[in-house]
Amino acid sequence: MTDQPTVVVRGDAVREVSPEIARFAVTVSARDKSRPAALARLAERSDAVRALIDGYGDAIDRRETGQLWIRPELKRSGERVSAYAGSATTTVTVTDFGVLGELMLRLADQDQTTVAGPWWELRPGSPVHREARRAAVAEAIARAREYADALGAEVTALLQLSDSGAADRPMMMTRAAFGMTAKAGGGVPELELDPQLQTVQATVEARFAITAPRLDGPPTDPS
Repeated sequence: MTDQPTVVVRGDAVREVSPEIARFAVTVSARDKSRPAALARLAERSDAVRALIDGYGDAIDRRETGQLWIRPELKRSGERVSAYAGSATTTVTVTDFGVLGELMLRLADQDQTTVAGPWWELRPGSPVHREARRAAVAEAIARAREYADALGAEVTALLQLSDSGAADRPMMMTRAAFGMTAKAGGGVPELELDPQLQTVQATVEARFAITAPRLDGPPTDPS
């Protein structure tokens, strides 16, 4: 009894889609010769950042406190403290890109505040990932049928399907391209952001059973 003939194929799907969320980081800093004064100043600036962010309501998906540190600054020799310095970083996730530039610039306009980003992403559960996987499977089936047809055979069953490890691979998050224009009468300028398309790739490998191939080639012309 001969082994069941099979065909092994690969299915790939690549999708470029608009990002669904944007993240950026805002860091406030404080420094003073007095430790209580440095702490009070840091807390005040952190509160101001939180209040400004919260003022954007549903446009904000998430606000998370990241690294917080306070350290004494020593003189060149010995352990005498010259000042106390600290910083607190908040990571902000935004879903409304229409207010993103304005929010970032308003935060950057605060005292002793640094803003970095944005970084564009898809949500972990985005339907784009599922659609890419389905498309990769569909391509594997289509390829198997093409190869079987070229052999004069037909696909009869799926024997194995595996994810080759490249599924749902998003593009690395990068900072936005932007342009700034000053508002008439002064104030915080406008920031125009260009969200970066996200690339999602899915790859599968599949093995199909096929009917016995016809390898004798086309019939010859008796004439």
